[in-house]
Amino acid sequence: MEDEVDAEILEPFELNFSDLVILSSSTTVSSSLISKEENERLETITRTIMETLGPTGPGLLTINGVPKASELRQTLLPLAKKLALLNNEDRTSILKEHGLGSDVSLKNLDRSVSSFSLQLKYAQSQSSDKGGDSLEGQLDDLNADSFHEFMDDEFRNLGKTFKELGVCMMELGLQLARICDRHFGGKEIEQSILDSSMAKGRLIHYHSCLENIILKGAEKRKGSRKKLVSHPLSCHNGAGKSEVSNRVVAMPHEGLNMETRPIEGNPCPTSLSNLWQQWHYDYGLFTVLTAPMFISSCHQPTTEAQGDGFWKLPEQEHLPSGHTYLQIFDPNKNKVFVVRSHPDNFLIQVGESADIISRGKLHSTLHSVSKPVNIKNLSRETFVVFLQPAWDKTFSTSHYHKESSTLNSSSTLHHPEQETSKIYQKIPPLSSRLKDGMSFAEFSRETTKQYYGSSGIQSNG
Repeated sequence: MEDEVDAEILEPFELNFSDLVILSSSTTVSSSLISKEENERLETITRTIMETLGPTGPGLLTINGVPKASELRQTLLPLAKKLALLNNEDRTSILKEHGLGSDVSLKNLDRSVSSFSLQLKYAQSQSSDKGGDSLEGQLDDLNADSFHEFMDDEFRNLGKTFKELGVCMMELGLQLARICDRHFGGKEIEQSILDSSMAKGRLIHYHSCLENIILKGAEKRKGSRKKLVSHPLSCHNGAGKSEVSNRVVAMPHEGLNMETRPIEGNPCPTSLSNLWQQWHYDYGLFTVLTAPMFISSCHQPTTEAQGDGFWKLPEQEHLPSGHTYLQIFDPNKNKVFVVRSHPDNFLIQVGESADIISRGKLHSTLHSVSKPVNIKNLSRETFVVFLQPAWDKTFSTSHYHKESSTLNSSSTLHHPEQETSKIYQKIPPLSSRLKDGMSFAEFSRETTKQYYGSSGIQSNG
């Protein structure tokens, strides 16, 4: 395959939730009240966090041990696929009932991504339990005549779970910002999040190649919902459940990873160009992500259109794997790394706004999402929360260390390899998107324009 490389696997620094709470607490624990060993341990963790998110680190870490994380993830992520493959009319009704929208064209049958979004208010985190009860009551009042019983059961708690998990992830980002601010001796990153008072939550389904066949077949036959629809869903050479399981190797985690480390001698084949999501920097402060869930839908050659509006997929299987297919480019090493994470962990990566506000002390992450090599039947589900400054937040570049920041990130590649130089061809330089005194609103508009506008670098990809 063109642009296929063997990338090293990166296992990011793993921060325990209990340590995150202690280090971000508003009442700092006095060193006289804890043992010398514990104090040294917390100092080591803080130092590792800053090294991991700083100019010489990968710009991302993971958090484990978050209460209810596994339950919420298991509930919400499968709904991404169900929504993505639902017919347009019923999907629109469900999204409307739960206050969700979409920032992609869901009528495009060739789309590789379906995304469902909602603005999350930080104020919700102050009364999430009460808000959850209130929302659950609202959902119970849905007009049962509008949907079939099966659809009611499937999506009854969509909005509640979306908000509950989203607010949890917002809090993780806020706590991490507080730790960074204390290390820097200020409050600007945390305050930027609070001034914004909201974040964007996005439930994302990355389509398998075979799902596009399902979508197109469904569209052709939408006038007759109950017909039996044949699709060439069986894999070449009869690859079914067992073969897929052999190809996607589970990577067990043994204990807490207290440092960011490449896994040497165990390369992972990945593609630099066959991507679900193109190479880019997030332009907000922090991006908080669930570990992705992969679902196989290649077990039977047919699917049946049901009267409830669902195209009933073949048996779905959650495929546990340490590989996330999130890949990052480390300019310090001039290498592409494939990130692995425990399924119940959250990932947090640095965006360009945090890089700018911290004057390069935090390092934004250049990343993409690769499609699995030689596996055509896997879809990828994830949930993402984007923390960003208020729209009127102004940026100053006067003290921005250009030689160590992403402002001139392409200059770090003094002798770029052919493969990695293609990555930067897809990235509009930060120096062309950011001007001194720009507001965040202006910066986000210019960034979106240069990436995806009519004449943008990635307008056709």
